[in-house]
Amino acid sequence: MTVSTLPILPTTVVGSYAIPAWLWAAWEKIEAGGFGRMDVAETENDAVATAVRDQERAGIDLISDGEMRRQGFIVSIFKYFHGLTPIEPRRKVGVLSYDGHVFYEPLERISAPDGLGALPELTYLKQVTTRPFKITLPGPLTLATQVTKGGPYRDRFEIAADLATIINRELRALAAAGADNLQIDDVYQSFMMEGKRLVELYDRCFDGVAVTRRFWHICFGTLDGFGFGERSYRPLFPAISSASADQLVFEFANREMAESDLWREFDCGKELGAGVLDLKNFYVESPELVARRIRRLLESVPAERLWINPDCGLARLPRHLAFAKLQALVAGAKQVRAEITGRAA
Repeated sequence: MTVSTLPILPTTVVGSYAIPAWLWAAWEKIEAGGFGRMDVAETENDAVATAVRDQERAGIDLISDGEMRRQGFIVSIFKYFHGLTPIEPRRKVGVLSYDGHVFYEPLERISAPDGLGALPELTYLKQVTTRPFKITLPGPLTLATQVTKGGPYRDRFEIAADLATIINRELRALAAAGADNLQIDDVYQSFMMEGKRLVELYDRCFDGVAVTRRFWHICFGTLDGFGFGERSYRPLFPAISSASADQLVFEFANREMAESDLWREFDCGKELGAGVLDLKNFYVESPELVARRIRRLLESVPAERLWINPDCGLARLPRHLAFAKLQALVAGAKQVRAEITGRAA
């Protein structure tokens, strides 16, 4: 199957997949210095193969590598940056949230002379699957939330602008190496930046990047159930419609399908990757519930522009739950697909 032969209402994932128990255990030993480089590579390769196999078994049309080589979505990305020095977390006691992570202070302009690690991810992914896939990277503003202003930077927009240039270099390299579907992931922080400037940052990332499809995933955060801003996409419109993205990937399920009519209200011509699995709820949706959510979205979005995915990445879920939810996602999409085409999916 190629992207051009995907069925109507294609199913996909946002990026990350559930972390196997043995990988959690391996990380502990790696952090303690108990693994050599070959041990780490073998472990990460096996984790990617597991994530790929689960997505394929569930029937997902466009898969990812599960972001198995990245800890905490953006945490491991910072090892590639030069010009930053770590700052101790502001809070170490109690429930982990956004103020419990390491922050970074810029000492000079940020650079990443060796890239961000996505090219090796692409190389291995092509070895373990024949299915269409996408490669994901955290967006510049999301990365900038972990960096304080200072040094050569007056504010976070200047930090994000430099990060966008670094991401652009990585995306260009991925496209040249044969990645057809590329995605930027952002946590929407409505209090930090207006939609027009967010679009500017996204477009900097994809400047000169020629691929089949450019995705832009925007969520409200999933760190242990905590969000990171007003849970509404409305302030992004109509500015976001001008972005160079082919598809906007939004979360709807955990908000009880609120704002599912935005595409109709603003006559948005983008594809919509619609979140129909609630990842902040410890239950498995039935295929019928997934199908009902898809039908509601079809009231505002033409079927040929609607893709079906979870609200966000699956890394915060136990593996058995993540797999069962993906199975429900595929089954629900097949139900509605059959209704549209008039035959069994």
